[in-house]
Amino acid sequence: MASDPDVVVVGTGPNGLAAGVTMARAGLRVAMYEQARSIGGGLRGESLFDSDITHDICAAVHPMAVASPFLRAFDLAARGVKALAPDVSYAHPLDGGRAALAHRGLEETCAGLGPDGPRWRRLMEPLLEHSAGVVGMVLSPQRAVPDDLAAASAFARRALTHGTRLAAAGFRTEEARALLTGVAAHAVGPLPSLASGAVALLLGHLAHSGGWPVLRGGSARMAEALADDIRAHGGEFHTGRRITDLRELGRPKAVLLDLTPKGLASVAPGLPAGYRRRLARFRYGPGAAKADFLVSGPVPWADPAVGRAGTVHLGGTQAEMWRQETRTAHGTATDEPFVLVVDPAVADPGRAVSGKRPVWAYAHVPNGDRRDAVELVRARIERYAPGFSDTVLAQRGISAHEYENHNPNYVGGDIGAGAMTLVQSVLRPTARLDPYTTPLRGVYLCSASTPPGPGVHGMSGYLAARSALRREFGVRKAPPLGPESIPRAAPKGRSAIRAAADYRKVT
Repeated sequence: MASDPDVVVVGTGPNGLAAGVTMARAGLRVAMYEQARSIGGGLRGESLFDSDITHDICAAVHPMAVASPFLRAFDLAARGVKALAPDVSYAHPLDGGRAALAHRGLEETCAGLGPDGPRWRRLMEPLLEHSAGVVGMVLSPQRAVPDDLAAASAFARRALTHGTRLAAAGFRTEEARALLTGVAAHAVGPLPSLASGAVALLLGHLAHSGGWPVLRGGSARMAEALADDIRAHGGEFHTGRRITDLRELGRPKAVLLDLTPKGLASVAPGLPAGYRRRLARFRYGPGAAKADFLVSGPVPWADPAVGRAGTVHLGGTQAEMWRQETRTAHGTATDEPFVLVVDPAVADPGRAVSGKRPVWAYAHVPNGDRRDAVELVRARIERYAPGFSDTVLAQRGISAHEYENHNPNYVGGDIGAGAMTLVQSVLRPTARLDPYTTPLRGVYLCSASTPPGPGVHGMSGYLAARSALRREFGVRKAPPLGPESIPRAAPKGRSAIRAAADYRKVT
């Protein structure tokens, strides 16, 4: 970089990359730091067992990406990153060869739920009608009155029902109850809860709109597109560089940290004692234990229709999921954890090469759990897909305890960077009017530990960058993000801060 950067971003997960894109688009000199050898954080992919087969190391399915205002403006498709949504967004098998399916089409889903079809329609249809408002409300800083009050009302009334034990009376059939509860379990916490009800409604209605897609070739394609845009606008990447003290970064005008509160406390010795105590009270949620398989064919589900789904929830009945997820959240290990399974080749046939394909799976376990995920996950899959083990060519497990070594933001294996409790879902990471600021001048948090929280949407990074642009550079209008925009890399020989001033004049 020709001169010292104006902005430093530490961490290159989806939020760090979103922050880097936004700042570079505003004409600022941006330096990106990543302790791993490769960028991407939760978007990384690796060829674990076969050079032709890529495994998604963390995130594999992206309903939030296709809904995210930031990523929609960035326009991944125009950059060659194709989202491939299967006809069945997700499935939930039950014992006895039964299964419930959430199709992309609402009508087909309702038809498959029999007597609960009309109830499912009444639940989802108003959310689909106000989907933009629902997404805008949830993927916001959550510090202001929602713009779309009709969307907020429809969402809140349903969350109050399906986030409490009233949900048990919401549907007559076990299939419909399990279908929605499996989505609620994405909150990774006790069930039922208001936070899990909100997650169920957000992801549940997206299953019938943009769907739950995988990215052609793997999740790393998104990281590559975001990084390419940063470089095109003059930004630089420094990989294999762990930052242990903010003083290592020199004197940039702004520092954006894609770190958890634990990570912030570890690199910022100058934090006031009171704020440090508040960070220490931030709660982390249950862990995820990861299992990756290389298999010789599609998962042999007892109900073949389950094989049409991109994502499969293995948790049994609503009562079983409520019991297991609550025990897990309270730190009690169980041999029958909730498991998510993804066979990416269902939607992206190119992921299957020479009769081999990746299978991705998570088990929800207590924070810091040291058990290998492989046997836990294999047993759960075998319950609903007898013979799965016979298809396994290679396998690897990462315990929740080990996951933090893979990515320091996964404290104790918490891939959501903080427990999704009702209070903490809104007041992440502490109670501040601007949740991205810290007491240190020019230092901002931009990770999933800030609103709107977990998920591959980039909004935490984007919103933190917008805050820094306003406070540090006086830039109030969002920079253009689309691929047709003219690169605004700061010219050589003059300050990028001056370039940002010029940007203000033309916007």
